[in-house]
Amino acid sequence: MNLTMEKLTSTDLIELEDKHGAHNYHPLPVVLAKGEGVYVWDVEGKRYFDFLSAYSAVNQGHCHSKIIGAMIEQAKTLTLTSRAFYNDTLGEYEKFVTEYFGFDKVLPMNTGAEAVETAIKLCRKWAYEKKGIAENQAVIVVCEGNFHGRTTTIVSFSNDEDARKSFGPFTPGFVSIPYNDIDALEKVLENKNVVGFLVEPIQGEAGVYVPTEGYLKNAFDLCKKNNVLFIADEVQTGIARTGELLAVHHENVQPDILILGKAISGGVYPVSAVLANDDIMMVIKPGQHGSTFGGNPIASKVAIAALEVVRDEKLAENAQRLGVIFRKEMQRVIDNTDLVVSVRGKGLLNAIIINDTEQSKTAWNLCVQLKENGLLAKPTHGNIIRFAPPLVMTEDELMECVSIIEKTITEFKK
Repeated sequence: MNLTMEKLTSTDLIELEDKHGAHNYHPLPVVLAKGEGVYVWDVEGKRYFDFLSAYSAVNQGHCHSKIIGAMIEQAKTLTLTSRAFYNDTLGEYEKFVTEYFGFDKVLPMNTGAEAVETAIKLCRKWAYEKKGIAENQAVIVVCEGNFHGRTTTIVSFSNDEDARKSFGPFTPGFVSIPYNDIDALEKVLENKNVVGFLVEPIQGEAGVYVPTEGYLKNAFDLCKKNNVLFIADEVQTGIARTGELLAVHHENVQPDILILGKAISGGVYPVSAVLANDDIMMVIKPGQHGSTFGGNPIASKVAIAALEVVRDEKLAENAQRLGVIFRKEMQRVIDNTDLVVSVRGKGLLNAIIINDTEQSKTAWNLCVQLKENGLLAKPTHGNIIRFAPPLVMTEDELMECVSIIEKTITEFKK
């Protein structure tokens, strides 16, 4: 096949990936070539509503002109210096992002998993140098069903067998408790070597599992009482996705360590960040942690623009308002079908639970049919479909999507 002489079809491009790429993903059979706002187009020109938003990285919509403009302008001037030298954009970004989220300091990284690893290291170093835990004895509490990334350390405390099997030996120093179980947290905090509680305010990959109201605030208060750091992984739930700037803000919680990624760049560049106040962040000294690309000039300018879009276009408020409408409409659909059991979520992070087992193909087949009808979504945990459109969506667009979902569910045959 001469790749330069002929226009490749979706089938051609899928075969190309299958032949030359590692098989570490199982994508929906659609090949995308263009994106704008809430829409994406495949290589044949068919338009779809994007109801995944690159796992909530594209909250500001595809190819937002302000964010793309910031990236292009900076790319023409200076792209990378490493942190061996100062550059003229990083300080501006650090001041902007710390004031935006209400922290003293930020440690800039690139990916969500890197940011989680950074937070773990930061928590441990604080434990030994500030809390006085004996070296190598620090314990960080995590929750069952968590998803914090794919690195060796992170999969060490996953209970997803696909993520763990044949990747050991695993990193020690973690204890897992049930999510949304405040009694379990209180009990594990009796261990004086516990130094941190790493938690997703809403478990996204677990199927948009929303905890009981008050859980996060009670967990935060327990951490304060026991001098344990409350570490919020808001890589997926942050940046206005759930109807507040941060999901923990629904319960007026300001975490000790905040982990951000994905939509902090609007999906146009890998940017992540760990934020904390001086008493925690300043335990990290030169040479103890870093990244060649972390805090690079393009990332700094892109993140500022992306966060300004969230603020100026009131995307948190829009997510809150449309989320209420969406769940009400989904409940109306559910009341008239046996195919879907329930809907849950906050803001524009929602999921429907399919009336079938996790091992079934029903949710996958339903997503394939949604694709045929012009809407892209993806199953998680087998029988759950996550719905997370860009936050720039209008009510009219949302209602058009509801119609597509309703039509697909109504006409679906197992």
